[in-house]
Amino acid sequence: MELYIPRYVKAVDNNYFLLGPGGTGKSTYLKNQYPDSLQVDLSKPDIFRKYSARPDRFIKLLQGNSDRKIIIIDDIQKVPELLTSIFDSINENKKQKFIIAGSNTRRLKRSGFDLNGGKIELKTLHPFLLSELNFDIPLDDVLLYGLLPAVISAKQKKEVLETYISHYVQEEVHLEGYVRNICSFYRFLETVSYAHGSILNISNVARECQVERKVVEGYIKILEDILLAFKIPVFTKEAKRALVTHPKFYFFDTGVFQTFRPNGQFDRPEKISSSALEGLVAQHLRAWIAYWNENYELFFWRSRGGLEVNFVLYSKKEIIALEVKNSNKIRPEDLRSLFEFREDYPQSKCFFLYRGDEKFLINNVYCIPCEKFLKALKPDYDIIHSFPVKKRWR
Repeated sequence: MELYIPRYVKAVDNNYFLLGPGGTGKSTYLKNQYPDSLQVDLSKPDIFRKYSARPDRFIKLLQGNSDRKIIIIDDIQKVPELLTSIFDSINENKKQKFIIAGSNTRRLKRSGFDLNGGKIELKTLHPFLLSELNFDIPLDDVLLYGLLPAVISAKQKKEVLETYISHYVQEEVHLEGYVRNICSFYRFLETVSYAHGSILNISNVARECQVERKVVEGYIKILEDILLAFKIPVFTKEAKRALVTHPKFYFFDTGVFQTFRPNGQFDRPEKISSSALEGLVAQHLRAWIAYWNENYELFFWRSRGGLEVNFVLYSKKEIIALEVKNSNKIRPEDLRSLFEFREDYPQSKCFFLYRGDEKFLINNVYCIPCEKFLKALKPDYDIIHSFPVKKRWR
């Protein structure tokens, strides 16, 4: 029997969407969470053909299974025409609960459905958090291969990632006809991988890809719609100095980033590892917010003068600034951006995540080993009060 690792995503009593990139474990989660449900898996060819030809068959299925309390429709993006029947059933039938899973918001939007319309609740599933795992994985392996369920359980992790990427691009992009030139799109994927963890300069990417800027803008939108990538905006609330305006770009999983990122002769391994570490923190913070702390918003902060704080967690109650460094030492200059951020936002709590082993408090900046921070990041985790530290002065 396949080993199931419980996930932090919270089930809700009402009907809801469960969205997440392919391979994050949506189907496995739903099967284990709702073992007695009626499941319509549109990824199966016969089921896909059946409901593609006649979406109204879904109504007949419900009529024949009125005793089932929970109905799961998986891979809804394959037959978005079913949404009309699903919502008609939700409006007419209050005795059954509907859960709709998918990994491609573009097809849903094209069908006329507004994910932000508030008709039903929206939940998301992400790669594993380190704190979800009941076993240890060396951090260097996590940075190289990521935290997708199928990858961490595989012996040939690199091969599984390569297959995953090829299948994802082929099925979600090429077969859907989202791009005219698949070779240009693959060239774009390589080029934009250099922007992982960096401010996204679309003009530079377009120049490197040898395509028009509008084409690259379209490609970025595709990656967001199929949930392969996300952007983080700059924190500008009550800004006291000139800030950059462009967002930062990340692939949703550090293993996916490493697979897209070419490793050339002049690449420094520590630079790629630094980008991977920052991306790993980003994907953890996104999941933490999605699973439990929805009152937070995720930003970064960067002045036009070059001062940068990797992440800013903002809520009505508090501001938390986090800087990430792929180094086992803490240098005074590493903390400068946090000090400057705190000058502008005196109420903020500042954290420095690094690859060392000890926890310190340096001029009211909490310096914490990154791996320990990520392993402690749980739904009920209080970032500000969870780490006792030693005081150390600069």
